Amino acid sequence: MIERRDFIKKAAISTVGLTTINSLTDFSNVLSNTINENCEIERNKEIAKWNKWKIDFNEANKQLSLLNQNVKLTGKLSFISKKEEWQIYASRDGVTNRNTLVDTHGNVQGYCLFNQHGGNLELLFYHRTAQDFKGHFSYEGTISFLPDSFPCRTKPSTNEKVLQLICGTADSLLNDSLFSPQNDTLLQLSATNLHLLNKCNGIFDFKMSGYIDEGAESKLVFFLENHYFENSYTPYYQPIDRNRCPVAPTGWMSWNTYFDKATAEDNLAEAKIGQKYLLPFGCDIWSIESWQENSDKLPVRDFYNMNLEVNKKQFPKGMKQLAEDIRKLGFKPGIWMAPFGTGNDKFYKKHKNWFIHDKSGKPISSWNGKYTLDPTVKEAREHLREIHRIASKEWGYEFFKIDGMSGRNHGYCAHLYERPEIKAQFNDPSCSNPFELCVKAFRDGMGEDRIFLACQGHTSGPEAKYADASRIGADIVHPNQPVKWEGVLDQASCLLNQVFTHNIIMFADPDTLLVRDLPLEEARTSATIVAFPGQLTFFGDKLAGLKEKKMKILQQTLPVANVRPASLYPYFKMLSIWNLSVNHPQLGSYNVVAFFNWENQEKKNSTTIEELGIADTEYIGIEFWESNLFQYRITDYELSMNVPAHGVRIVTLHPIKETPQWLGSDRHITQNGIEVLDIEWENEKKHLTGIIQSVGSFPLTTYFRVPNSYLFKGVECGSSECHVTNNQNILSITFISKESCKIDFLIKFN
Repeated sequence: MIERRDFIKKAAISTVGLTTINSLTDFSNVLSNTINENCEIERNKEIAKWNKWKIDFNEANKQLSLLNQNVKLTGKLSFISKKEEWQIYASRDGVTNRNTLVDTHGNVQGYCLFNQHGGNLELLFYHRTAQDFKGHFSYEGTISFLPDSFPCRTKPSTNEKVLQLICGTADSLLNDSLFSPQNDTLLQLSATNLHLLNKCNGIFDFKMSGYIDEGAESKLVFFLENHYFENSYTPYYQPIDRNRCPVAPTGWMSWNTYFDKATAEDNLAEAKIGQKYLLPFGCDIWSIESWQENSDKLPVRDFYNMNLEVNKKQFPKGMKQLAEDIRKLGFKPGIWMAPFGTGNDKFYKKHKNWFIHDKSGKPISSWNGKYTLDPTVKEAREHLREIHRIASKEWGYEFFKIDGMSGRNHGYCAHLYERPEIKAQFNDPSCSNPFELCVKAFRDGMGEDRIFLACQGHTSGPEAKYADASRIGADIVHPNQPVKWEGVLDQASCLLNQVFTHNIIMFADPDTLLVRDLPLEEARTSATIVAFPGQLTFFGDKLAGLKEKKMKILQQTLPVANVRPASLYPYFKMLSIWNLSVNHPQLGSYNVVAFFNWENQEKKNSTTIEELGIADTEYIGIEFWESNLFQYRITDYELSMNVPAHGVRIVTLHPIKETPQWLGSDRHITQNGIEVLDIEWENEKKHLTGIIQSVGSFPLTTYFRVPNSYLFKGVECGSSECHVTNNQNILSITFISKESCKIDFLIKFN
């Protein structure tokens, strides 16, 4: 597999061979003009070399085997015309790249052509002449692919209305591809009818079919692409390090409530509340912001961002002691840094050559500082490594939120460093990747075992190679102002545009979840935007005095669900329906559908089984936020919900069973069944038994459907309390335990 550096090396050799190079600058200019062309030539050569399909067809059992690198498809190839199965044989006329379709009289009536170029293989079915026959062809069998691969969608359709998400090894009728994050390798399939079924560990069942009609041709297509994201969206592609960061980080940070005024005491007081109400649910990190000297008054460019000088008024015991105090409360300590510049005049004067100046010698300012770092100065980069090493290894911080990254304009350093007039003023103007030099220095300093959030980072830049998470949108709230609906909308629009890389390359960060000042419906909407796709989940409210209903919303986002996108391409519009396909070890496969209303008045939202990619069957549904139950058959008519202004409704859709069944609970927004450790229906005894995980003294309400043929008799739950409400066909059981524990339950029926 060819590497990007090999492209550059070969392109450079080719350029030197054709051009007279008079200087390093000349070489750089010539190379930049020819690099893309040479890289493309080399890439095409590698594709031709490696992406060659090996085709093996056994006439006796009609088994077709397709092999290419790490993918193998094996299955039966068949053709049916007028309910009669025709035979498929090898070539009968010396044309080696096609098989023949032979009718029941032994005559060749058509062909199956194997046509390949690069990683693309087409099986084209067509008539021998303009003969009058119709038929249905199919290829059905098993795919063996890379162990971490999962089914997904990579071919957008027009007017898509639904965001598709996955939890577990769930399937969808919309999937058309298999993707391996670890190898950045994609297998894309095309057919008139296509169905992929995940068998786990890189094994999939598949069925592809189509039609050959009068004068029409149809085909099956197999496309294997190495470097899917790297070639299209992410030149610095690197999958998430699951050892360091198995799921999206979660925690609390002070900025969006305290802004530049938080003290060590404020942070610890909040952490003590979080220890009681959030830590048991999975909150993990307590992160400190605005701690530097001169950081008690905005703007950020005045902060002393580059020399670890601490604001002694707000943090009199220093940052190492604060990290130890946070760890004693059960949290991992986190820290905010913005080290691309500084407002420290003394530091600037001592290290003047570390900073960028305009042609007149005046320091260039940015969002990060009155004085902006020149990343081409080796000593400056070594300093960046050292301050991050100290904060990590000596102070003990385990989570780093590094701000001022790519951003959206030239006030942020990735944009600033790319501007020609700025690059001309670097110590080394020929440096092609100044921003990457900084990001690498951050990672080198903090170490490979620390979590790195690139605030205002992006998967299109070098952050993808070094960071674990990326802040994808703007601040949800402006300093010293309450959060507004516009900030919530921005959380949603940025997620929709960038979700296709989430939990693959970096975890998406929507900014903090703030519910205190929002109306209830908007608070639910913001929490759903953050938690439903499994984004990085940090809270920013002042927890003291937070109402119980609002605190429960925070708890219902924890722990972060392991959700990833099913559609690996960006969206450029607001989608009001989000569909999460879930496959639970005990509960099986089901769907959770969120209906959003972005408008200022109540609205009816609707979708169809085709848009959701689910089967045409009968479902039982329960709504999460209001616990409303409804039962219906989704066939020709739409699934719809009335949603209040700025609100959201979440419906869990379970295929109806003939026996009592689990429907959901009030535990988690995603309804991913995280609390269900085991559940089993005992048919002879008419018992539903199971084990659920409780959290401390917090009640857990669960819902079960009871068919008309069964009568609820009673429930047992060991030493825990349980309160039962039996309403028509719905059984509601609330479990309460004094401590976090596993609760064995037994529900009896007649």
